[in-house]
Amino acid sequence: MSYEMYQEVILDHYQNPRNKGDLDPADIWAREDNPLCGDEIALYLKLNDASVVEDVKFQGQGCAISQASASMLTVKLKGKTLEEVLAIDEDAVLQTLGIPISHARLTCALLPLSALRIGLETYQEDGA
Repeated sequence: MSYEMYQEVILDHYQNPRNKGDLDPADIWAREDNPLCGDEIALYLKLNDASVVEDVKFQGQGCAISQASASMLTVKLKGKTLEEVLAIDEDAVLQTLGIPISHARLTCALLPLSALRIGLETYQEDGA
């Protein structure tokens, strides 16, 4: 895909976010924000009995990069095992975005992943 097409995909996920909303009850959830720019993400995951992500939602506000990244991450998470979710790293998120991200926007792009990691840590600490 060309750079322009990736930009269009990001804009589409920002304007028409996938999986945006609340998920109650959620097995895994966390909220993260970037106080420097005001971006906020809350991420919710529902697992089935086989520890597969059955449903995922996010809520948030902020720039196009943070909100599109959250939308794209939720699409990536659906149907993944907990083990596969744990393996998602910064490179995977940035590759999904598909465009070069400046150092200043890196925190925005990775904010949903940061929320996911906080939620996973809490879930594991609670003895799941």
